[in-house]
Amino acid sequence: QLQLVESGGDLVQPGGSLRLSCAASGFTLDYYAIGWFRQAPGKEREGVSCISRSGSVTKYAGSVKGRFTISRVNAKNTVYLQMNSLKPEDTAVYYCAASGRLGACAVYEYDYWGQGTQVTVSS
Repeated sequence: QLQLVESGGDLVQPGGSLRLSCAASGFTLDYYAIGWFRQAPGKEREGVSCISRSGSVTKYAGSVKGRFTISRVNAKNTVYLQMNSLKPEDTAVYYCAASGRLGACAVYEYDYWGQGTQVTVSS
């Protein structure tokens, strides 16, 4: 059974940092592009960042560029999202997803989704 599990979400003060993890089981992440997405209450799910199979190509939403870093360790079957300088507007449920499509970065291109982890940025 293919499964993605996110972890690392928490309540953090503005300006703080968190590292989210996305661990895969039942399949090898090496063959998949991985994306991080988020959904705030009352809003549509939006792309945050994506990384190619090898990790050589990464993309970021304009709102997080320079603050978030996506990375992957295929040997651990895990992808990370390092989030620094967090803002209240970063509050959302964060999801990771896997896609077998080359260059995938849009929501509709992803086939396998985790259950999400809550990130709350508040003082």
